[in-house]
Amino acid sequence: MNIEEFRDYCIAKKGVTESFPFGESTLVFKVMNKMFSLTGVENFEFINLKCNPEKAIEFRETYEGIKPGYHMNKQLWNSVYLSKDVPDKLIYQMIDDSYDLIVSSLTKKLQKELQEL
Repeated sequence: MNIEEFRDYCIAKKGVTESFPFGESTLVFKVMNKMFSLTGVENFEFINLKCNPEKAIEFRETYEGIKPGYHMNKQLWNSVYLSKDVPDKLIYQMIDDSYDLIVSSLTKKLQKELQEL
């Protein structure tokens, strides 16, 4: 996976916007203004993704390339290192899961707005 594939996959999801709230070097994807993924632009080494806490532990025990989220809540976020042992198929699934976790945490009003987009 390269940064263009990652960006295309994230931005194609319903209600997603991209921004640089932490500076020009960190690309952030949000759904309905809530962050679900971020990565470095200049150094596309890893992606931070939100994760179910139990799954997060399981992933970290299974893959060398999945670590507690760098500069994030370590219980809820993973850093997925792209040059390690994590298959692209799993990374795409983890992006989907992160997006879905955020959508499920939205208020009913925001979920309805998202459905209407």
